Amino acid sequence: MRCLLVQPVHEAGCRRLEEAGIETRLAAAPDMATVMGEIADCDAAITRDAGFSRAAMEAGGRLKAVVSHGAGFDTIDIAAASELGILVANTPGANAQSVAELAVGLALAAARWVPAADRAVRAGETGFREHRCFIELSGKTALIVGWGAIGRATARCLRLGFNMEIVAVAPRTPAELLDACGARKAESLADGLAMADLVSLHVPLRPETRHMMDAEAFRAMKSGAIFVNTARAGLVDEDALAEALDEGLVGAAALDVHAPGTILRGRDDVILTPHLGGSTESSLERTALAAADCVVEALGGRVPATALNADSLGDRGSGPEP
Repeated sequence: MRCLLVQPVHEAGCRRLEEAGIETRLAAAPDMATVMGEIADCDAAITRDAGFSRAAMEAGGRLKAVVSHGAGFDTIDIAAASELGILVANTPGANAQSVAELAVGLALAAARWVPAADRAVRAGETGFREHRCFIELSGKTALIVGWGAIGRATARCLRLGFNMEIVAVAPRTPAELLDACGARKAESLADGLAMADLVSLHVPLRPETRHMMDAEAFRAMKSGAIFVNTARAGLVDEDALAEALDEGLVGAAALDVHAPGTILRGRDDVILTPHLGGSTESSLERTALAAADCVVEALGGRVPATALNADSLGDRGSGPEP
């Protein structure tokens, strides 16, 4: 058996697969044209943000499983996989602490304008601190949009580390469960935005969440609030964010995910990082092991607990016809 790694994963995951008798092969390039040329003799694939297309699945004559290295799966064509009898799974929670710590770090950096301050010092600029407004997080209100593993971990860090009041947008989570975590439920996104000094996004990208942060949402924010996105770029209308920053509706923003060639690149009031959220050594190891376990289970005829389309497969979960 063979597993194609669309993008590199931690060596611990490769060892786990090899111990199970599954050979690993790293794709020559993380694009679907390359994958289409290399997938034919592979039984499974692990992909990161490169995703996995219908065309690549159709080229996989032996393909039985595609696993997302991480929680996100919006770049994997799940409908095509279900049609072709290919199981899709993800690895939620494995990178939660790593992403949460980055979200908190970005919030602090934005609140104190750390990257801009660093650039000012290096450029010999004087008077930087006299021309900026800096805020403390301690005792303020944080809005956590999404109450999955990452959202919960971020809330815990902010509540315990900074004594922040936590409000959550979590439509499917009962209020009593939020109460048990020291959070209270927002009646709506707009309701939560209006009271928050810090807004942090932790929801998946779906049709209903695309551009959830649009001009109307930014107008609903508490003036001068900090905005952080470590989830998916498509959640944010970046033109609307730029306008909100210009108007002072948002005090500063920090984005670990953003559109290619984002219009926000030249702004001192925006911090940009290259999707670092789950990139700590510990997180990469945990996620690679979780992804490898999904492959081992799927190729062993079992359904991983994190399967995303098991109900759609029925008895067809054996891959496309050769």
